[in-house]
Amino acid sequence: MHDLARQLEAFLFLSPRPLDPAWAAAELGVGADEVAAALAEVGAALTEGGHGVELREVAGGWALAVAADCEEAVRRLAGGERPDDLSPALLETLAVVAYLEPVTRAEVAEVRGVASEWALAALEERGLVEQRGRADSPGAPILYGTTERFLRLFGLRSRADLPPLEEFALRADEVEAIRARLHASAERRRR
Repeated sequence: MHDLARQLEAFLFLSPRPLDPAWAAAELGVGADEVAAALAEVGAALTEGGHGVELREVAGGWALAVAADCEEAVRRLAGGERPDDLSPALLETLAVVAYLEPVTRAEVAEVRGVASEWALAALEERGLVEQRGRADSPGAPILYGTTERFLRLFGLRSRADLPPLEEFALRADEVEAIRARLHASAERRRR
């Protein structure tokens, strides 16, 4: 591998956050195209070498991640948090936040049909949601949104990678009910 690729690989290995290529280019005094080529070289070397890690585009940057065929072994060895470690209530709450963000606690409760204080607090404690300021409405309720950790945990580059609601095998009437709730919450937020 070329020196720039090796340097980026070392940084990716040590960094707790995805590497922003534009930032790396500026910090290293090289062109964006050179960083892109070096990242491609790192990715190819990992893939072709049969390594247990691979280069993935997540959360607006690039990061080393466990290769898909090694994930189960790593989970057993590390006992780390996985999306399936979240209860159905937490997953449901997280989905509402991800699709609506920024969203208030009341809006989450309205969509879910149950109080969501505990679920939001648990997700915030796990670093999957965070406070994003206050709504411009009476009482100035706290707005919640997903975090970079959420994107990494679910292997998403951005929220745009969330699947459409139709992919959840819901009946048409269920999809329409959810869309109506989302639309009503968005309308109230705009007022």
